[in-house]
Amino acid sequence: MGYYLIALIVFLVDQGIKYLIATRLELYEQIPVIGDFFVITSSRNRGAAFGILQDQIWFFIVVTVVVVVGIIWYMKKVKSEGRKLLPTALALVLGGALGNFIDRLVMGEVVDFLQFTFGTYTFPIFNIADSCIVIGVGLIILDTILDGKREQQAISSQQSSGKEGNE
Repeated sequence: MGYYLIALIVFLVDQGIKYLIATRLELYEQIPVIGDFFVITSSRNRGAAFGILQDQIWFFIVVTVVVVVGIIWYMKKVKSEGRKLLPTALALVLGGALGNFIDRLVMGEVVDFLQFTFGTYTFPIFNIADSCIVIGVGLIILDTILDGKREQQAISSQQSSGKEGNE
């Protein structure tokens, strides 16, 4: 249940902040947080990351349902294996996916508000759900790398003990 709690917290924080942005700021209104580097900007996105696939709401709904079902199934599987990092990562992705899913389902668009500018480059505006999805995917990659190293160590250990037994 703990991993589902992480997903629920991500979902609630994401939705709560999006609600505040949508109800308290005019569209494109900005609040500087750290000069021009970090600005809260009320924005809407009818597509995916970087504005791709605009107005493809049914595509996003279908894909999100498939992803959510897959994550829940996989979380149950890896949790029973006693793993910790991977279910945490999956919980972050689940909470983020559900946060953006609800936006699309209810409003037909996602509320974005985090804007960063690095010199002359302004990164596309995003939200808490997007952040959790990216962090979760990064942790999934890290877990995959660590799991591969554990498997290699186990193979090396078995080979070492097999050689010692033959000598």
